[in-house]
Parts: sequence; structure tokens; C-alpha cells
Amino acid sequence: MEVARGNKKLHERVPVRRTAWKLADLVILFLLLALLLHRVLHDGGEPWRRAALACEAWFTFIWLLNMNAKWSPVRFETFPENLAESIGELPAVDMFVTTADPVLEPPVVTVNTVLSLLALDYPAAGEKLACYVSDDGCSPLTCYAMREAAGFATVWVPFCRRHSIAVRAPFRYFSSTPEFGPADRKFMDDWTFVKSEYEKLVHRIEDADEPSLVRHGGVEFAEFLDVQRGNHPTIIKVLWDNNRSRTGEGFPHLIYVSREKSPNLHHHYKAGAMNALTRVSAVMTNAPVMLNMDCDMFANNPRVVLHAMCLLLGFDDETSCAFVQTPQKFYGALKDDPFGNQMDVGFMKVGRGVSGLQGMFYCGTGCFHRRKVIYGMRPHSVREGREGTTGSSSNKELQSKFGCSNNLKQSARDAIYGNLSAEPIVDISSCVNVAREVAACNYEIGTCWGQEVGWVYGSLSEDMLTGQRIHAAGWRSTLLEIEPPPFMGCAPNGGPACLTQFKRWATGLFEILISRNNPILMTIFRSLQFRQSLAYLMTYVWPVRAPFELCYALLGPYCLLANQSFLPKTSEDGFRIALALSIAYNTYVFMEYIECGHSARACWNNHRMQRITSASAWLLAFLTVVLKTLGFSEAVFEITRKDKSKSDGDSNTDEAEPGRFTFDESSVFIPVTALAMISVIAITVGAWRVVFVTTEGLSGGPGISEFICCGWLVLCFMPLLRGLVASGSYGIPWSVKLKACLLVAIFLLFCKRN
Repeated sequence: MEVARGNKKLHERVPVRRTAWKLADLVILFLLLALLLHRVLHDGGEPWRRAALACEAWFTFIWLLNMNAKWSPVRFETFPENLAESIGELPAVDMFVTTADPVLEPPVVTVNTVLSLLALDYPAAGEKLACYVSDDGCSPLTCYAMREAAGFATVWVPFCRRHSIAVRAPFRYFSSTPEFGPADRKFMDDWTFVKSEYEKLVHRIEDADEPSLVRHGGVEFAEFLDVQRGNHPTIIKVLWDNNRSRTGEGFPHLIYVSREKSPNLHHHYKAGAMNALTRVSAVMTNAPVMLNMDCDMFANNPRVVLHAMCLLLGFDDETSCAFVQTPQKFYGALKDDPFGNQMDVGFMKVGRGVSGLQGMFYCGTGCFHRRKVIYGMRPHSVREGREGTTGSSSNKELQSKFGCSNNLKQSARDAIYGNLSAEPIVDISSCVNVAREVAACNYEIGTCWGQEVGWVYGSLSEDMLTGQRIHAAGWRSTLLEIEPPPFMGCAPNGGPACLTQFKRWATGLFEILISRNNPILMTIFRSLQFRQSLAYLMTYVWPVRAPFELCYALLGPYCLLANQSFLPKTSEDGFRIALALSIAYNTYVFMEYIECGHSARACWNNHRMQRITSASAWLLAFLTVVLKTLGFSEAVFEITRKDKSKSDGDSNTDEAEPGRFTFDESSVFIPVTALAMISVIAITVGAWRVVFVTTEGLSGGPGISEFICCGWLVLCFMPLLRGLVASGSYGIPWSVKLKACLLVAIFLLFCKRN
């Protein structure tokens, strides 16, 4: 890559003023400390008051972590129009798309993601871009869909470039009909033809079935004969080689990869798939920049790669930008975010906040990486190399890191030391045999893959762990916020899908927290900045919050049932502190949502879902990792179901009421259902005692605060209470109800004995 620095800047770092927010942060911190002081000074020694003190101390700690992450936000503005003058030649980019199950992740979804990437705007895109699709399900349906997508791309990509189409995922583009004017005859004809071809593509993919493809698909699908998902050889197919295309058809290479798997070797889930793609791409195209995408996150802004290059190439010191993360945005998002999983406020507040520290977290999709950073290169090595003091790594050192493949070792040496040829590979099909070698399931044995090189193993949240390893080496990162949004995906809808996703994330985060990769240890022994480590800690403690929040939530019902109190009475000074804290905190959160352009209903929905998630997904994640640590169970990677793209005008859907909670027999619903039932019982018993039982002369009983706490829980858990009386997918299954009733009975017995 030739760099010719011009006078025009490629990006600008803009600090975000938040003076009023900082003042509000300090006010809430003061109220939390005042409440703790009141607890200590008026501690009666009762166990439930001691529990309240411990929980409130934990909440104060969490608030400090949040303050740290949001304290000094910045945003970056990019100027891709200046690239031509500032950079002589743009680097190549390898684009990775990962999928793992053709049922939960329909091939049509993956096809749209791939087509959006093939149609990106980039100089010499046919030579500089390559798209690799990892199929961890080893499905002939996925391979067939990718082959069909390559054929349709010969129509779709020229159409997008000829008419400057803004949205380049076909299912989104054809979801509406443009207005054609009298002078748009040519465009109308093209639009009608391409739409017809896309509908044929969708029908071919949806009508295909696996047995027929394997039996009658010919030589191309013979490799899928008798394969098992967890036991099969490597399958690599070059579905489109741009170097063999006709003039005018130039779009990126398309390669299908299904790495080898064996039941005798751990395949490390998505991290293993990403490392296999990294090695395969290294021996085929070896681009210095890599973009990784989930199969449901299509490119929404065709100039996104150019914007990313403004950050990757715009710093005087490239160690200031190891990777560029983009926010996660969702198409067709339900109004007011009923499931609390659109994360707009989090990306804007926390994302910009950590961008002012050592940089944005790596979030697993929509991220541009420097290949040499993924290879474990440290910033000081980059500086030494620029000064001409770094010698070439020995063959033995490269083999211990990257494995025994001579082609991979040479490509790694080229990537690390910048010896990348500007000439495209003449025939990438000739590299398939070498690619199969490095995608073998036993290739990583005795190497640094998954540790110092590549995506890091040891957690279901491989993205956060890999990003932390990069920051701990001393690198920085950036957050790319542009309009239109860079990428868009589909957020899971319904209770099971949402909570499954939250549970998987929380499980992986807790695994990192209790491992040798704890961010505090990375600060002590590596180069992770202290405030950045606290920002990571804020995220990693998600599942640890569950037992504290569950305990605090149970204190209200316990006091109503046992005729006790844990909150200050209205006649006490502490009541005013608690009331002021409640008002200040909820106003703070509400104003955050308003500032980010959301409604009051969205604020409430996210608050409600956080309470539900804490008592369900986070709690089970906490217990799962504890049991795994004790050797009683293993964490399991659970794939989130992706909604199939609707492109043919079919409005039928299995979800009759979008936004309404659905349930299944998953154990994730048991504790939160029990907590909802306990809250209703506690209010009923407490109200009965107030109305019918004489309490004159008695002290220490519950006050209005305990009733408010339980009432608040009932409002938060209303979807669960509706599920108790509903039927079908909207009703909680009887197996969950019975197990929840058992927990309720145990809690009531505990209250009676105390």
C-alpha cells in the first residue's frame, strides 16, 4: 500500500461536552453515599438490613463504573472525499461472514449480507475486496445459496453501481417501490428486471432441499455426502474469481469455507471459525485489513469501507487505531424497543465514553481489523519497524506462532512487516489445497492460535476478550458513527430469543471476569489503561449484578410477608434521601433516552427488560459459570434465531402481535416467573394485614416504601403475569409454572420461619 500524505485531514476527533451530565453523576453518587451512611449509622443488626446495605454498596460501585465509562466522551468525524489526495493507494480488505445453522440462520439472510458486501463502493473493488463465508453448519443449502448469490451478483452489482443505489441488500431495497418519472424508463426497466431475478433467486434457495442437492447436485456437492455437522473434512469452494470475469463484471472474490471438524477436538465456536477464516484468507488474498460480519448484518452504507479507511489511515501513528468498530443498528425494529435489545443509548453514551479512553470495545460484528494486530503484533514493534530496527522473525518463531504451513508463515511475515504486493493473485483457485491444510481441525495444535494470535479462546464472548487482548497490548481503537448507519441487522424478537442472547453474552463475560484475563490483571501486568479496565469491568459484571439485584428485589416481598422493614419510614430522615435518589436516578435515565431521540415508553421498556433480564438470563449465566468452574457442567454456545428476510411482499408472520412476550420451556423463565408470583403474593398479604390485622403497639413493620417496591416489581414483571394466564406461545408452559411454584413455596416457608 502506497501512502502519500496530503494536507487535508481524513478525520477529526471531537470531544462531546457533558457538563450538566457530570453534575448529575455527582449528585446521584452523593445520594448513594448518603444512603449508605444512613444505613451504617442506623444499622439495627437485622440480617435483612445488612443484606440491603451490601446491595446498596454494590449499586454504588456499579454507578462509579458507569461514571468512569461515560465521563469523557468523544466522537469521530470522517472525510472520505479527502482519501484520493491523502492516500496514494488504498489497502485491500478481506470480508468475513459467519453462519452456523441453516435453520436458525436461513441462507436467504446470509445471501443478502453477502450481496451487500459485494456491491460496496471501493476503488478497484474487484481486485481489492474478497468475501469469505464461513459455514460452521457444513450445509449444502448454504453453499448452494452462495453459489446462486454469485450468479445474481453479476446482475445486482452493476445495477447498484450504474444507478448509485443507496441500500445494497436486495430484500431491503425491493421492500418498497420507487417513484418512476417519464425520464426514468431505463431505470424502471432495469429495476423490474433485477427485482424479478431476485425473486427467482429467493424461490430457488427456499425450494432447495439438502437431500436433493447432495444426491443430484453433481460433483460440486459430492463433498457434502455423508458429512455430519460436527465431523467432516474441510470444504472450500471459490464461487467467484474476479480475475476470470469478463470486463464490467468486476466485483469481489467470493469463497465458501467450511472448516474441518472432529468430535475429538474442540472447535471453539465462532472464535475458531474466525481463526480458520483468517488463515484461509491469509494464503489466498492476505489483505492487510479484515472486516468481520454476522450473517444477519448487511452493509447499509455503500461507502462504509472508505469511512473506515479514514480512521485506519488517518492517524500519524497507526497504533492509535487497531480496529474500527461500528454501532449495531437494526432494521424493522419494533417501536419503543419492547425487548430492550436495540442498544442505541448504550452505543451513544458508553460507546462514545470509552472512545475517550483507550477506545471502543470490539463487539463481534461490523468491525474492521488490522491483520497484523490480530496476529498479535505489539505497538512497540510497529514503531521499531517504522524506524528500521525490527529484524525479520525466524522461521522457528513463526512456526510456533502460526503453524507449519510455509505459505501461511510467509503471508504472516508479509502482513506483519508490510511486504504486501500490490499485484492481485492471478488465480486464487490454485490456493485451495493450501487453504484446506490451514483449515484442518488439528492445525492449531502446538501454535499460538486462540491465545496470542487470532481470536482468543476461553469465553463465549470471544469478541470482548479479543478486543481486550488488543487493548492490553497497548493499542487503541475507534468508533465509526456515520449516516446512513454503516451496517444494519435484525434484533431477536420474543422472550426466548432475546433472553437466550443475553444469557450467552453474560456467560461469556463472567468467564472472562473470573479468568486470568480479568481486566484488572491486564492493567497490572500488561498495558491496559486503568480507566479502560474499569470500563471493561462495567460490562463483565453484568451476571454478577444478578444475585445482588435478586436479593434486593426479594427484600420488599420478604418484609411484607414477615412484617419487617428494610427501607426508611416516612418519618425518618433517610426516607428523603431514598426518595431523592429514586427521583434523581430515574430522571437521569429518562433524560438519556430523550437526548438519544427515544420515547418515554422506550425508556420504560428498557428498564423493565433490565429487571427481567437480571432475574432470568443474567442469573442463569451466573449459575452456569459457577457450576462450570466447580466442574458440574459446561457452558454451551446457543445460536440466536434470525428472522428470514421478507422480500416478496408476503406479510404473513408467526408473530401475531409483534412486541408481545412469548415463552417456551427454557429454564431461563423459572426464577423470574417465581419472583413475579412472589411480588403479587407479598402485596396481597401486606394489604390484608394492613386492612384486617390490628398492629397497634407494634413497631418495625413494613411501610409505604416496601409496598412501592413490590408494586414496582409487579409493573416490571407484567409480561410474566400475563403469561401465567395466557395460552399458546404467549402463555408460560406448565412445566415452568410448576417449578416456579416450588421456588415460591420455598421462599414462603423461609419467610414464615424467620
